[in-house]
Amino acid sequence: MANHPLVILGSARRHSDTEKCVELLFKHQPHKVIQLLDFKIEPYRYSPDYSLEDNFLTTIDLVLLHEVILFATPVYWYAMSGLLKTFFDRFTDLVTIRKDLGRKLKGKKVFLLAVGTDDEIPSGFTIPFKLTAEYFDMHFVGYLYVPAKQMDTYFSNTPAPKAFLQNISIQVGKVYLPAFFLF
Repeated sequence: MANHPLVILGSARRHSDTEKCVELLFKHQPHKVIQLLDFKIEPYRYSPDYSLEDNFLTTIDLVLLHEVILFATPVYWYAMSGLLKTFFDRFTDLVTIRKDLGRKLKGKKVFLLAVGTDDEIPSGFTIPFKLTAEYFDMHFVGYLYVPAKQMDTYFSNTPAPKAFLQNISIQVGKVYLPAFFLF
């Protein structure tokens, strides 16, 4: 079992504000990032006739190697990105055709990092993350919302990122000192 967080990056483009935010948050800290852009995850189907190129189960195998999971997503139209939503929709497979894998999610610690254009996270944004974690008997521990227009100063002028990273470090049993606080 890996003793560092797994970041599931749901941005629809590379070098996005969300990716930049992940890099700032975990600079010099052990973590693993998987970009959903690198995986072909087909939309959920009632009949599980996915193509051989479908990588959903591959991503779940990676998730199962980690105790702490961080979903990182831009805010698109007041909700998670389409890539991440498709990934979440496929969790249905984990309660139907692959219950064995779904049961293995129990006890995982879940965090959310969202980046958007508004000053505050949209109302109700965290609900799908909290309820999905609850359904699988995982623990939704917390979230961080970063306004993209403030990103350059947010990490040095706001205590929220430091507290968020410390909360993650508690869950993985390590004490991280955020690099953006090292001068």
